[in-house]
Amino acid sequence: MVEKDNKNSLRDKTFLVTGASSGIGKEIAIQIASNEGSLYITGRNSENLYDTSTHLNSAYIKSFVGDLTKSEFIKEIVKDVLPLDGLVLCAGMIDYKPMKFLKEEQFLNIFMINYFAPNMLLQELIKNKKIKNGASIVFVASISAIDGGSIGLGAYSGSKAALIATSKVWALELASNKIRVNVIAPGMIQTPMTENSIKTLTKEALEIDQKKYPLGYGMPQDVAGSTIFLLSDSSKWMTGSTLVLDGGFLRK
Repeated sequence: MVEKDNKNSLRDKTFLVTGASSGIGKEIAIQIASNEGSLYITGRNSENLYDTSTHLNSAYIKSFVGDLTKSEFIKEIVKDVLPLDGLVLCAGMIDYKPMKFLKEEQFLNIFMINYFAPNMLLQELIKNKKIKNGASIVFVASISAIDGGSIGLGAYSGSKAALIATSKVWALELASNKIRVNVIAPGMIQTPMTENSIKTLTKEALEIDQKKYPLGYGMPQDVAGSTIFLLSDSSKWMTGSTLVLDGGFLRK
């Protein structure tokens, strides 16, 4: 009996995952390893990033601990990584600040972390020929970029919407090298970052919010599984797309 090729296999491929110290990024790194990919990981918290590395076994290559908004840190990563078959840009932040309370420094900081940092990293990797032809790039955005989210998420939603818009241009620019660029836009995913936000809600408000999701809140594994699809040959004809993962929240 002839064994069928597993198009989701990442064997003999090398990846970089940012924001891998917890939540969605950590789970994506773990699932890349379980699908036989090798990977570099980045994050700000050295202890959490080390914990992620312990789940990767032989797939683990190296960790980079630092701040992606700093050009020196980006240059360190670009210098040390081998040419990549895929890149998952997951690092980000969320901050609830209504417009009248949003200071310029906070506005710029959200955009720097969520928008400029991942794009500057990608740019440097491309310029230094560290992204292989045929590679897959995945940005992690949010459904807030599509529906606006809620009160206080103006800067956050804007930064994620900018990711989606820019990714479509990169998809065109990189298509000649068969490099694909896609976005995943998750709804509410239960991670340490979002759980801190949930704590600010009353029990009644939390119950109302959960009812907006026909399939309930998501888990990091739900996003990671779709990311593996986008990184693999199963999606080789898919670029410039935004994959919404929201448990039925938008239903549009």
